[in-house]
Amino acid sequence: MKATKATRSSAAAPRVNKVVFSRTTRTKNAVTTTRKTVYLPRAVPDFDREGNPLLKSSAFIVQDMDSGQVLLEKNASLAQPIASISKLMTAMVVLDANLDLTEMLQITDDDVDRLKGTSSHLPVGTRLTREDMLRLALMASENRAASALSRFYPGGHSAFIQAMNDKAKALGLSETRFYDSIGLNRNNVASARDLVAMTTAASHYPLIREFSTTAEYSVPVSGRERAFHNTNALVRNSDWQINLSKTGYINESGKCLVMQVVLANKRMAIILLDSSGRFTRVADAIRIRKWVETAVAPARIASVSTLSKLN
Repeated sequence: MKATKATRSSAAAPRVNKVVFSRTTRTKNAVTTTRKTVYLPRAVPDFDREGNPLLKSSAFIVQDMDSGQVLLEKNASLAQPIASISKLMTAMVVLDANLDLTEMLQITDDDVDRLKGTSSHLPVGTRLTREDMLRLALMASENRAASALSRFYPGGHSAFIQAMNDKAKALGLSETRFYDSIGLNRNNVASARDLVAMTTAASHYPLIREFSTTAEYSVPVSGRERAFHNTNALVRNSDWQINLSKTGYINESGKCLVMQVVLANKRMAIILLDSSGRFTRVADAIRIRKWVETAVAPARIASVSTLSKLN
């Protein structure tokens, strides 16, 4: 099938591209040509006229982790739902408690999501080590694994949530609150600026760095090996150097993504909150990378925080 783009005057350019597909079929007795018109969205530009990336997340911050310099920000102090980004704090609380990572934990009815009705690849009755539960919670964002981690905490779920909020307070996260260990509760909130600090703290835990960036991992489920995949497709891209990653989504939060990455030989925190489209958070991350590596010269980085506050 051959595609030919229809021509239109620039003055009447539509918001979408019209593409006409034509196909010629030859038989012994006839030649038949069929045409199909398809309207495709126009490519979204990566940068505005000033050279700043056009990001679709409603709140974001990009910060140089070594200098502390903010390169980009928008609504960075606004507290909003963070969904499964909460699991970074869940992981820190588990590891701070120095619990036995080889202990077997079991998924029960108490771990089934009755708030949002989300599904899981961990059936009730599944038994895994605490380490594997932690890995699946971070890598595959398994809600039942995160729930089990809080149930098997000394003092149970309520003590675990208290420990999450105590940890947030100790880290100085003034816009951050937790009501569950999973992120399904819309009252789990934080600001993008707080999430830079939370990501920085989480990056000091080798297991969080490892588990959150594992591309694929298999565990025994219902008598057979089941493969789980990272919810951030970028960790499977060898062009990216990602040291820490976590995705999140509920209706109230939109698509969220936090990462600690190396761009232009600098450690960067990228926090993207409330992206509306399925691929928007990844597309925003790609725009940021392109901006840092090509649009932002090293000499300009020194003053970019004053140039690029996109509010």
